[in-house]
Amino acid sequence: MAVRPTWSAASPTTVAPRFSRSVAVERPGNYEIPMGTPFAKLLELAGGVRKGRQLKAVIPGGSSAPVLPANIMMDITMDYDAISKAGSMLGSGAVIVMDDTRCMVKSLQRLSYFYQHESCGQCTPCREGTGWLWRMVDRIENGQGRESDLALLDNVAENIMGRTICALGDAAAMPVRGMLKHFRHEFEHHITHKTCMVPAYV
Repeated sequence: MAVRPTWSAASPTTVAPRFSRSVAVERPGNYEIPMGTPFAKLLELAGGVRKGRQLKAVIPGGSSAPVLPANIMMDITMDYDAISKAGSMLGSGAVIVMDDTRCMVKSLQRLSYFYQHESCGQCTPCREGTGWLWRMVDRIENGQGRESDLALLDNVAENIMGRTICALGDAAAMPVRGMLKHFRHEFEHHITHKTCMVPAYV
């Protein structure tokens, strides 16, 4: 389970966030590092990606943060400005490492299910929109996707963002838009071929 980081400061300019790492690394756990440490160094501290696998993507700030592909993550530092410029956010510091066995459609299906389940239903964009997002991603994952689904997914996510009382609506929408931005080809493959492009991991 992801753990929200605690922040300590040795001086007004030195901050040591504590990041938690996922099971796609050799040594999952919590790592306290100086703000601005390169992601590559954090990955090294965690033992690197599990043996025999390649880094595919990273969700740098918990499940609501937009995903970033490996080539971007390996060149940036773990601080608010760098990750924001790359198109994501540091968020809770719960770093989700995804290796090359991960299907991004399946990953988004799980995330979308979580957020539609957690919606309290008070705000119409969230109550209705999170259900739409999950049902469309679920349809694509199960080989029933339509060509129009990707544009509709992006449109629904865009119309949820900034239109709810709490941040859950944005948290549900941002993963969708991030996945479509960086891994659209996987969704297109699911729709066209009715199957996943990621080989089954044994």
